[in-house]
Amino acid sequence: MKSFYDVIVVGAGPAGSTAARFAAEQGVSVLMLEKDRDVGSPVRCGEAIGKAGVEEFITPDPRWICAYINKFSLNAPNGTETIVEYKDTAYVLERKIFDYEIAKLAAKAGTEILTRAYVNGLIIENDIVSGVKYEYRGEQIEAGAKVVIAADGVESRVGRWAGLQTHIDFRDMESCVQITATLPSINTETCYFYLGKEFAPGGYLWIFPKGESIANIGLGVGGITGKNHQSALTFLNQFMEKRFPDASILTSIAGGVPCIPTLQKISAPGIMLVGDAARQVNPLSGGGIASGMISGKIAGGIAGSAVKNNRLNDILTYDKAWHDRLGKRHETFNKIKEGIYNFSDEKFNKIAGVINSIPVDKRTLGKLFTTALIKQPSLLLDVAKVFVV
Repeated sequence: MKSFYDVIVVGAGPAGSTAARFAAEQGVSVLMLEKDRDVGSPVRCGEAIGKAGVEEFITPDPRWICAYINKFSLNAPNGTETIVEYKDTAYVLERKIFDYEIAKLAAKAGTEILTRAYVNGLIIENDIVSGVKYEYRGEQIEAGAKVVIAADGVESRVGRWAGLQTHIDFRDMESCVQITATLPSINTETCYFYLGKEFAPGGYLWIFPKGESIANIGLGVGGITGKNHQSALTFLNQFMEKRFPDASILTSIAGGVPCIPTLQKISAPGIMLVGDAARQVNPLSGGGIASGMISGKIAGGIAGSAVKNNRLNDILTYDKAWHDRLGKRHETFNKIKEGIYNFSDEKFNKIAGVINSIPVDKRTLGKLFTTALIKQPSLLLDVAKVFVV
């Protein structure tokens, strides 16, 4: 271990590992610190991602792909099922293996990785972040850096220590719970979604297959629902008791997902935020794997270039680069979410009926959302921008 690195990344999830990789590929020294014992564990994710989101960063490998998805099943409160074919293919991952492989790419590029390295402070000189303080094997260590990249999750203490406003109101969080369970035989090429107050008010319930007779089953509800009504876990238990009473539960996880647009400020002198730390989750779906890696690629590339060219202020261009790539689209997704998740059960039922009148081979996600929002013209242009342009 050295006492100084060009770039230090805090957190070895997909966003952090990708940031480390793209910085190291430019020949600068990079250290990545992970507080847990293993990269990729524990898994706090539904594990679904589009094919394009994977292929931008790594060649797909059956070792960490549990299911190949080509259909969505959307289930209305009255039981009406709408099948939408997904032309581009999606995957349900085995995140423990996938995250290892993403971290290995960072290591191959030259990143030094330490696990069970607990970051407990920043070095700040003249209001510029200049390194980190961390505990490793019982020893308190300080390491200087020209750039620190915070990939330490939605809590992001690192960002807060740097003076960035990372606080989030509970009303902007989805309260989420998920189990991995054995199920009767399900279609392994289909992801299932359930909408309505019975399943997940202000959110949705999902079933993502991970192979024959096993799936991730989870849901997210709005923060107010979880605080003032009943918990996400209660909703999930009710669903399982009704639909799959004999299922064996293999794992259980719970946590909060920030379903709002990106933070107003995600960089400052010496510091950049990526992934959940920057609120770069898709506000509509709650998915964050692909967007986290995209933010890591942008941040790591900018950081590496800034160090190499001795232009450290260039890291402040990261905010705009992210906004141009995905931030603007996430703002649109947030508007769509606010429209859809406030629908009544009756409206969901009517939408399902209308969609089912369209031939299966002509159904697209774009048409689905356009139909869903047809009575809210102010959102139609936003939908068109996302799904048509």
